[in-house]
Amino acid sequence: MMSKVLVTGVDGFTGRYMAAALAAQGHEVHGLVHHLHGQSVLGVTALHEAGLADAAAVLSVVQEVQPQRVAHLAAIAFVGHGNAQAMYTTNLLGTRNLLEALSAAETAPESVLLASSANIYGNGTEGVLDEQTPAAPANDYAVSKLAMEYLARLYASRLPIIVSRPFNYTGVGQDESFLLPKIVAHVKRAAPVIELGNLHVARDFSDVRMIVQAYLRLLETPAAVGQTFNVCSGRAHTLTEVLDLVREVSSRDFEVRVNPAFVRANEVKMLLGTRAKLETCIGRLEAFELRETLRWMLESPLTPRYGLNGRS
Repeated sequence: MMSKVLVTGVDGFTGRYMAAALAAQGHEVHGLVHHLHGQSVLGVTALHEAGLADAAAVLSVVQEVQPQRVAHLAAIAFVGHGNAQAMYTTNLLGTRNLLEALSAAETAPESVLLASSANIYGNGTEGVLDEQTPAAPANDYAVSKLAMEYLARLYASRLPIIVSRPFNYTGVGQDESFLLPKIVAHVKRAAPVIELGNLHVARDFSDVRMIVQAYLRLLETPAAVGQTFNVCSGRAHTLTEVLDLVREVSSRDFEVRVNPAFVRANEVKMLLGTRAKLETCIGRLEAFELRETLRWMLESPLTPRYGLNGRS
């Protein structure tokens, strides 16, 4: 059945794919953006302007739209974002403003998806991380997302909340401030040298199209309400392996130099998850091999432009 869906951060990287996928299924999509600049987003019926930090503006949008489902994707999502205060204001207090507004709606939504992050697990170096793995955030971004999860518990009796913990994911259109788009853009420019940080970190990389598929199903699955789910590929690649895949797919070679300025303090060394709980709840997800995701990105003519200022 068609639902009226509010997507926050709809003009961001994930939001654009989410809006298109929702519209393709016949949903009426309303997008919340921080600023209206005359832009349009594929699949969105109407764009609404409100900064998450402005509680009155968020309330006004919710009262106008009266959404049946909500996908809360807006966040400062770049770990290296330099303004910690802005990160906490957006990721934590902004989420509180949204949940307060939804709690005051005339008709309660059927499902509210909150996008958290697998970064809340911290410096996990051994084994596979599941939803029961103790949280050990190692940076402000992770702390802000874990705090958001605790905040959500305060609204659990009033709202049908679902929490997702996506691991790293990428795709066409992601901003070059993120690792894989940076590497892909380097190769497209045929630059002979690329400077990176720690080459020994390992990440569970997913394709944004799989992430959106999971989010859609979670929103439509009543059994998902009240639960937390990892959203991941279940396979980790070191940065060295990623670079080898890029060379293979592009048939281009390049020199890699480690720039100490790009080596982050408290770097999460390994993130590898399991999506067993997720697929038990919503069914099997389409698999995207990292090689194919990189090929898609390398062959696309689209210049990365979403996710500006580290927003997801």
